[in-house]
Amino acid sequence: MAVMLKRVYDDPSPDDGFRVLVDRLWPRGLTKERASVDSWAKDVAPSTELRRAFHQGDLPWQEFESAYREELADNPAVGMLRAELAEHETSTLLYGVNDAERNHAVILLDVLGL
Repeated sequence: MAVMLKRVYDDPSPDDGFRVLVDRLWPRGLTKERASVDSWAKDVAPSTELRRAFHQGDLPWQEFESAYREELADNPAVGMLRAELAEHETSTLLYGVNDAERNHAVILLDVLGL
């Protein structure tokens, strides 16, 4: 099983396999057809408070990562997502932010252990 990360604004590809949006909010200006999302796992996204603090610059990356990992540790939606992804040979976790290295999907993929 392969799980990749991709920005939801990038064009969908057949290589993406099962496409899962892992943001709490629907991406601005993107139609459901263009996003080509198979599943929306908004319950695994960072809490609204955590997301706002990080994106407004009030929380450094290391503190965001630690706080998000704590949220995921107690989140039953993580196990549900892991099981959903296990049903597919290839999956792609989709996120909306511009930074491909410092975003919650990177952390989520690590926590999923896939």
